[in-house]
Amino acid sequence: MTTPDPQATGAVPVAPTGVDGGGPAAVLGPEWVPGPDGLLSRRAARVLLLDEDHRVLLVRGHDVDAPERSWWFTVGGGIDVGEDARAAAVREVREETGIRLTRDDLVGPVYTRSALFDFAARTCRQDEELFVARVRSSDVALSRDGWTDVERDVIDELRWWDVDELERVRIEVFPEGLAGLVRDILVWDGTTRHLGLARE
Repeated sequence: MTTPDPQATGAVPVAPTGVDGGGPAAVLGPEWVPGPDGLLSRRAARVLLLDEDHRVLLVRGHDVDAPERSWWFTVGGGIDVGEDARAAAVREVREETGIRLTRDDLVGPVYTRSALFDFAARTCRQDEELFVARVRSSDVALSRDGWTDVERDVIDELRWWDVDELERVRIEVFPEGLAGLVRDILVWDGTTRHLGLARE
């Protein structure tokens, strides 16, 4: 079992609720639909949320079926019916962190990617657009008030990461090579890069 990284200043730890998760139907929302290949699929919007020191805000979570494995990932989630990627990104940042952005705060998308991963005993595919937004960490208070019951069950903490420190993290980080991806968009050239399909 991998030992989780110690909590840092600005992290929001979450105690487990003890709910068993209820299987895939209880965990995967209605935005997940079967694709042509039979895999559950959804479109998603994610945000590289940076502070004044170029630290990136990440989420640490785990699978309900494998709580001993946890990983760090970017803020964001599925695009609801009637939303575009920017609207979903703004909503997801507010729900997951308590930080309120506007559409105009988002830069990009700077990256697009697709990921195959196992969650709640199902193999899923997610097609993502990644944006950048900047805030002053001293001006925001991280909050889990907008988390759903499922998120409270599978999210462990939020934390601001220095990119040099992120390269030395002891557990998985998604997307792979995230520290380098953050460095590459500190000054963005306006080109959206496709990162391909990853098996996570």
